[in-house]
Amino acid sequence: MITQQWEETISNEFRINERIRVPEVRLVGPAGEQVGIVRVEQALQLAREHDLDLVEVAPDARPPVCKLMDYGKFKYENAQKARESRRNQTNTVIKEMKLRPKIDDHDYETKKGHVVRFLKGGDKVKITIMFRGREQSRPELGVNLLKQLADDVAEDGVVEQAPRQEGRNMHMVLAPTRKKSEARAEEAVERARKAAERQAVADEEKRVEAELRARASSQSQPKKKRGPADNMDPDIDL
Repeated sequence: MITQQWEETISNEFRINERIRVPEVRLVGPAGEQVGIVRVEQALQLAREHDLDLVEVAPDARPPVCKLMDYGKFKYENAQKARESRRNQTNTVIKEMKLRPKIDDHDYETKKGHVVRFLKGGDKVKITIMFRGREQSRPELGVNLLKQLADDVAEDGVVEQAPRQEGRNMHMVLAPTRKKSEARAEEAVERARKAAERQAVADEEKRVEAELRARASSQSQPKKKRGPADNMDPDIDL
């Protein structure tokens, strides 16, 4: 269904059939062929003969340019294209990670892991180094830390905005090496792979359990010992 806003946009951009108020137009055929300059009455007659609409596509031209087309189909196809464009549009999300210039190794590894996860998810990451007190007189600490982080995550992200000082803080922006759509597709493949592995493990466990039950059942039934009577012919009278 075409939205009202799209209808208004189409109506403002084109004029159709009886809305055209000029004596003659430059006519374009339904296949894009140039028909030439014709009277509006003749153009409308051609539109009726082909069961099409006469659409004014360039009103500022002299004379205006009109085209023979199926206007309903045209609106539908453009609405579909607009919907597909919105569906494929990716919203850029910027995550933020804050560090101190003298961060310890354990905290650094933890925060680096978060940065890698954000980048693999297709999001940009803003790294902020927070200076306190006398640390502000040593900006090289922040620069070195940001350079180290950029090198450590180079496989998943690239530096989009170089380190720069803003007041007490220093910032750097990392961009993912892959598009968000690619990251989501890879995540879907990975989820499917893990689900298949879990199913395979569950099936193997069921198979082993069934074998164990069958073995236990056969071992729980004692074998019948054969006696003298078992070898006698029942048809022989003793």
